[in-house]
Amino acid sequence: MVKSVAVIGSGVIGGAIVKCLISSRIVEKVIATRRNLDKLIPLADIGANITDNNVIASREAEVVFLCVKPGDIENVLKEIRDEIQGKLVISTAAIIPLEFYEITAPGARYVRTMPNVAALAGASFTAYTMGSETVLSDKETVEQLLGTMGSCMEIEEKYQDAVTGLSGSGPAYIAIVIDALTYAGLRVGLPRELSKQAAAQSVLGTAKLVIDGINVPSEIEEMVTTPGGTTIEGIYEIEDGKLRTALMNAVQAATNKCYNIKHLWEKTSE
Repeated sequence: MVKSVAVIGSGVIGGAIVKCLISSRIVEKVIATRRNLDKLIPLADIGANITDNNVIASREAEVVFLCVKPGDIENVLKEIRDEIQGKLVISTAAIIPLEFYEITAPGARYVRTMPNVAALAGASFTAYTMGSETVLSDKETVEQLLGTMGSCMEIEEKYQDAVTGLSGSGPAYIAIVIDALTYAGLRVGLPRELSKQAAAQSVLGTAKLVIDGINVPSEIEEMVTTPGGTTIEGIYEIEDGKLRTALMNAVQAATNKCYNIKHLWEKTSE
């Protein structure tokens, strides 16, 4: 098993990865980097080694997570290129293809991932794609590390942008739904905390029914909806308000934005 992991760029996602790795106790040493060391103090308090030196962090680690913005990837890769030779490097950056990593800093074994902010609660869905230089044992390592953050699934790289539009941005969509349901509860007279808990737990419980394979979404709708009952009245209003269409359009728009950003990035990288 991996003994040391460096997380380059321990911001929101990187910091969540650090926390998950430490709490899982499957890694002996976790090194977190960030330009502003003061912001890493909370991670140091839970057991992370902190530094603002990406080179030293990469040198001391067996596996390196790259959690920097897409625009910073090239500079960071060139900075740590000598230190990641022969190592497994897992990137969380959106839009950047595996080919770019392998050309910019050859000699490392790359994995492209798309987690989401639910990693903060150890409940992320993370899609990952193995690079051309990875070996069979790398997949096991990747799944063990990503498994500390929630669930993960290997996908073809061509799906990564769509996954970014769906699950990468997904927590924002679901947060809007929970917020709307909370206000709906307030509208019908529920106390704020009761309304929030009822809304959030309804989302969590429904998701668990689907994830655990107990029911598919359409079955849940049928189970709750009775002829002439309360639920059908609510569903009628949802369909009339085109919530389903709005969510589908949101994923399409976010995916299209990925394509557009990638196109601009490719032009500037030529």
